[in-house]
Amino acid sequence: MKRLTIFALLALCACSHPSSDPFIDAVHSMRPSVVLLTMQVPSADRRSWDTEYATGTVISSGEWGSDILTVQHAVDQARNVRVTIANKLKVPGTLVAADPKLDVAIVTTKAKLPAAKLGDSTAVLPGESIGLMGYPIPDIFEEDGLGLATSINSGRISAVRAHAIELNLPIVPGESGGPVFASDGAAVVGVAESRFDEERSIGFALPINEAKPFLHKHSHY
Repeated sequence: MKRLTIFALLALCACSHPSSDPFIDAVHSMRPSVVLLTMQVPSADRRSWDTEYATGTVISSGEWGSDILTVQHAVDQARNVRVTIANKLKVPGTLVAADPKLDVAIVTTKAKLPAAKLGDSTAVLPGESIGLMGYPIPDIFEEDGLGLATSINSGRISAVRAHAIELNLPIVPGESGGPVFASDGAAVVGVAESRFDEERSIGFALPINEAKPFLHKHSHY
């Protein structure tokens, strides 16, 4: 029954709604591949466990399940990982690989989910229009009775830096791990990662090409 529920949710989310706006089409294409990750991580004093959130992007799937790309700093020492599909159904997830230097990790789930298309981050240019999809502060939204929903933001690439794509968008807690995608083609070009504490309107993403060797080694990508 649970498997049928997953397939029904994915069918509902993946239905096509062509529009005259390429960005809206990109969002509809990307949304079924974006999930919320909820987990427990050690508290600062190591005496208890805190709830942590991150966004994940499905990068490969098959009969065995799905591989989800996210950031390592969110899942470091995590336990009880849960994957929320289509903002409704929660299934178990397992952390299978992580690279602290790159700040990327792979979580797997037995649910078969649509995989996102990965683009070429070496081709991105300053000024290019991009989208960001994720789950900013999901606990606050739910506490205020606003429910769980995938948030979408749009902006531009501010600069292409060493090992980072600078965005004119903030990366809000919970959005880390989410896809930064080309607004005219729904291809992932970066992984939302961090922001400056001094100037929170500036965000950074890891170029997806820098994550690909890790994905080839540790996932079914």
